[in-house]
Amino acid sequence: MSNNNLQRTNQNTLVRNTMAAALVLTCALTCTTYASAQRVTPPPTPTQITPPEGNSAFLVGHAFGTQGYTCLPTTTGATSWTVNPARPEATLFSNVFGQLVQIITHFTSINENPKDQKPPSLSGNVTWQGFDTSRVWAKATGVLPAGSDPASCPNSGAIPCVLLESIGNQKGPSGGRLLADTTFIQRLNTSGGAAPTSSCTVGQTQLVPYTADYYFYRKAE
Repeated sequence: MSNNNLQRTNQNTLVRNTMAAALVLTCALTCTTYASAQRVTPPPTPTQITPPEGNSAFLVGHAFGTQGYTCLPTTTGATSWTVNPARPEATLFSNVFGQLVQIITHFTSINENPKDQKPPSLSGNVTWQGFDTSRVWAKATGVLPAGSDPASCPNSGAIPCVLLESIGNQKGPSGGRLLADTTFIQRLNTSGGAAPTSSCTVGQTQLVPYTADYYFYRKAE
């Protein structure tokens, strides 16, 4: 490649990176409004993972991450990867003006604002934190085996698709509320993430990559 061509390639890359950075900065200022204005249409789902009437989808995030498993002893003296639930770590992206932009991180944390006012589980609950630092904590209320529904959960061998209900919400420190009114979350179109099938020794850990679509709901207006 000639020096001129290499220079043009580097310049084009710099322009693309600059535009992407500008888009992220713009998103930090406008994505809440954009997300609220999205027309989000989840696929049809079986009853057990469908939110109750009166809730409407307002946001979808496309997740890329891992499910973390720890090998623990069972009551029979054997070992298993599934004694405790997997711990998710994922980044969720939204299509903003034709570009994938990070909008949410997904992990496990202690519920800082439980709806039932009871002491939260010290082992944590699944958590989603928006780019504006608003949060929602949730627990599963419905499960659909992977591969059992072509429209919403088509990939056999993946982690299940689930419906989760909010057990706590929190605005961001500066008032961000992207997730502050979330009532239900659907995890759909899962791929990968299933527990290892190999034998294991106590204390061994393993991260299994997965992808999924998360649909966020709030009370219908």
